[in-house]
Amino acid sequence: MARMKFLCDAERCIECNACVTACKNENEGAVGINRRRVVTINDGKLGERSVSMACMHCTDAPCAAVCPVSCFDVTADGVVLHSKDLCIGCGYCFYACPFGAPQYPQVGNFGSRGKMDKCTFCAGGGGTEEPGSIAEYKKYGANRLLQGKLPLCAEMCSTKSLLAGDSEIIAQIYKERVSKRGYGSGAWGWLTAYHEGITT
Repeated sequence: MARMKFLCDAERCIECNACVTACKNENEGAVGINRRRVVTINDGKLGERSVSMACMHCTDAPCAAVCPVSCFDVTADGVVLHSKDLCIGCGYCFYACPFGAPQYPQVGNFGSRGKMDKCTFCAGGGGTEEPGSIAEYKKYGANRLLQGKLPLCAEMCSTKSLLAGDSEIIAQIYKERVSKRGYGSGAWGWLTAYHEGITT
């Protein structure tokens, strides 16, 4: 089975926020919840880059390792999902995540911030709801993978900076880009999330 991954090629991102808007619209996210955001690194300095950031669905996900109620589950294709039925809103996952992916509907102390929300790679949710059902959509958002589609954020990226899908295909696309432009370093977050480099 394919191992699903994200890759944001920082050399191509133009900070248009189409990925953010696509995600918000496709999943009808709550006010204050942004599963995907565009972050500028070295803002105003030489080497400034923009990166589309969300849950990277890490290999050995640190959020899952620290969850005291084990609400995380990793699917056969490597998508890290969580159960809002089990989540107690403790925030441990937020502090463990190197990408700041977990989001909460309220600001507050332990347990008062509500159920955690994060990118699901458009794979529905980790709860007990029937995959593809209206109940699953209301709680977790779109299940595009069930329909054979990729996450809408990547499909809507005008420069194809944000790639999503089978890790081997994503790595091959990036290798070809590096070969054409003559340098790499644009695969932001890949090594942190997946513990492997992309050999060019």
